[in-house]
Amino acid sequence: MDRVYEHVVTVLSDKFEVPAELINPDVTLEELELDSLAVVELYVTLQEELAVPLDDSAATGELTVGQVARSVAELLDEPAA
Repeated sequence: MDRVYEHVVTVLSDKFEVPAELINPDVTLEELELDSLAVVELYVTLQEELAVPLDDSAATGELTVGQVARSVAELLDEPAA
């Protein structure tokens, strides 16, 4: 899961210009100032880059970065940290 979490952090930093120091597993996407469109775009980006079938209808700003990473890791069959 560490690899997945790091990838999520990289996408948030690079694509959405979220300062890396604000990102941690317990912060919500909403707290990172991602609006609903950006949250769906994050899911679509992760789907494309990691080839996982994320359900973007479940994408909400209330999700934490850790929850997003766990969802992706489960789809990749990687053990959770």
